[in-house]
Amino acid sequence: MEANRILSSSLLDLVFDNRNKEYGAYELRVTYPERIKRALIFVFIFLLLIIAGTLLASKLKPSSSVALITKEFELQQVQEEEKPPPVVPPPPRQEPPQQIEMKQFTPPVIVDDDKVEEPPPAQPDLSDVKIDIKNQEGIPDDGIVKPGELDGNKGIIEESKTKSDEPFRSVEVEAKFEGDWSRFLLKNLRGEIPVGNGAAVGKYRVAIEFVVDVDGSVSNIKPVSNNGYGMEEEAVRVLKKAAKWRPGIQNGIPVKAYHTQIIVFDVQEN
Repeated sequence: MEANRILSSSLLDLVFDNRNKEYGAYELRVTYPERIKRALIFVFIFLLLIIAGTLLASKLKPSSSVALITKEFELQQVQEEEKPPPVVPPPPRQEPPQQIEMKQFTPPVIVDDDKVEEPPPAQPDLSDVKIDIKNQEGIPDDGIVKPGELDGNKGIIEESKTKSDEPFRSVEVEAKFEGDWSRFLLKNLRGEIPVGNGAAVGKYRVAIEFVVDVDGSVSNIKPVSNNGYGMEEEAVRVLKKAAKWRPGIQNGIPVKAYHTQIIVFDVQEN
């Protein structure tokens, strides 16, 4: 490019100097501002059309209204239908009790035979009748008191009492071993049993439950605890040898009752 044209030429002319301007890049850059201007005008017109269409559609849309209809209702109390009173069944008809034959009691008076106005009834005639203050015909008296004849027309019925053989679980006085319990254990209990079975050092409480009868005999021996190491088995074996016990006391009398005995195994270091 000639020097006198540099100041008057545009930047694009300087960039594309001595280059092929027919290729297309030069044309695109020269017409770029014009194309941007036309695009903005097109977008602006498009937006105006959208806004105008929205406003026109809202005006042309038919308006609708909803009327709320309310009605007032008056609540009236519904009168309940009167129910007839329950029919009470009449009491069962009770037959009048049958009258027992009675003979009037005649006070004994010693008089001559010719002065006896009415002899007293013979003894066999009084075997099936009641003695009362007047004579009355009726059924023979069987000697059984009927319900209602005593205690203000309340029958007296003796309640049958059956003796239960079930042992007591709790009594006022617990059963007790006859003799020296500690001495009995020292003599019969094998304390080395848990040591031989590998029990650790410590104190083990073994609980054995059994039944002591009224005669002091022992039955139903079974362990309650579960320490293991053969301790429960040894305690049961020893209690089978303890045959003499004082039975438990309930209401002042010996009774058959359960009893739980505690035996302590003390495993110590050698």
